[in-house]
Amino acid sequence: MNLLNYVPGDSFLHRLNPVTKLAAAFLYGVVCIVTDSVWMELLWIGLMLLICCFAGLGRRALFLTRNLLVLGVIMFLLQLLFVRTGEPLLVVGSFCVFTTGGLDSALLLSLRIVATMLPLMLLFAITQMNDLCGALVKRLHVPYRYAFIVTTAFRFVPLFTTEFHDIEDAQKARGVEYDTGNIFRKIRLIVPLFVPLLISSLRKVDAGAMSAQLRGFHLRTVKSGYHTYPFHLRDGICLLAVLALLVVAVLL
Repeated sequence: MNLLNYVPGDSFLHRLNPVTKLAAAFLYGVVCIVTDSVWMELLWIGLMLLICCFAGLGRRALFLTRNLLVLGVIMFLLQLLFVRTGEPLLVVGSFCVFTTGGLDSALLLSLRIVATMLPLMLLFAITQMNDLCGALVKRLHVPYRYAFIVTTAFRFVPLFTTEFHDIEDAQKARGVEYDTGNIFRKIRLIVPLFVPLLISSLRKVDAGAMSAQLRGFHLRTVKSGYHTYPFHLRDGICLLAVLALLVVAVLL
């Protein structure tokens, strides 16, 4: 499942202005960052999962949450072992393994990672990159060159992911066994795949640059696009709702 692909739909969130979606995702991430309570972080995660279900993305949100929990566990262990504030909770001999401050910090950071990444996933799933680029240029007057760079970077991620899996499948067809429980052997098998991936990526970038040049990339201005991306009442309602969450997070 590619987490950066656009999912067509006609929900309330799909019909929002791309700039509103970007601002809402950013503000929701700020809400999760300023929250200092584990229970509140769980609340924000649950709320975002409900919003994803409302947009028809419940299965994708659960899949992303499961993957983010792996990163959360790694950060949990690092925080647990290296944060030494608070009272000792586990002591082996004369060595304190972890403390109350380390446990609280580890739980908060791991949940915060999940909570801040979910709105970004929702943004990419309900917004086409062309619309996001056009709205940045039309509504925020961002130079087309920079808007194109940002949106193209995200557009190439799923292409490179698909290319990597194709190369891996080709190696499996040649008898390479990637289904191994030895993590070091798996890394040793995967590293050589980056060479053909790099070559393929350079070819795609070169072809993309040539295509952009032939289409008059250097001539694009704010007036070049015909879409206007107007704001509607629903955009104001969405931003007010997220701002209300930010106020609640700050007050609590």
